[in-house]
Amino acid sequence: MIVLMAGLPGSGKSTLSRELAARTSGRVLNKDEIRSALFPPSAIEYSREQDDFCIEVALAAAGYILRREPQRLVFLDGRTFSRRSQIDVVLQAAQKLGQPWRILECVCSQETARRRIEAQREEHPAGDRDFALYLRIRAAWEEITLPKTMVNTEQELEICVVQALQGLV
Repeated sequence: MIVLMAGLPGSGKSTLSRELAARTSGRVLNKDEIRSALFPPSAIEYSREQDDFCIEVALAAAGYILRREPQRLVFLDGRTFSRRSQIDVVLQAAQKLGQPWRILECVCSQETARRRIEAQREEHPAGDRDFALYLRIRAAWEEITLPKTMVNTEQELEICVVQALQGLV
């Protein structure tokens, strides 16, 4: 199964996806980590073209994993999936692979997201990740109208994990 980790920057997508993968023997494919692995710092650009390319690489890796282990869960992280077109690319790939998909949308307060972004500023693989990016993405956010499980990451991680796992059945 392919699981889209949707949500604004700082909403807890990476924390939740890592914990879910650990508990399910799943795999996390993170767009920002893929970008860092593929491009030297001088070639990194936070453009839609490079973001889309990194998602294509993630989907190719997901296909490779799922052809060998069809029961595996693959969590796509590092993209907000703030636009329907971004989601549709993943759903088309899932269909070609004959895999089901789920959307987990992580939400939290703006203040919590701001604190998380500031606290992770130095360690996060995306060099453009700051509160201004959060505000830009939030302003252009397209509501996800497809079936999804919303997880309020203001709650303890264990509660979030239980809610997310219920959404994956």
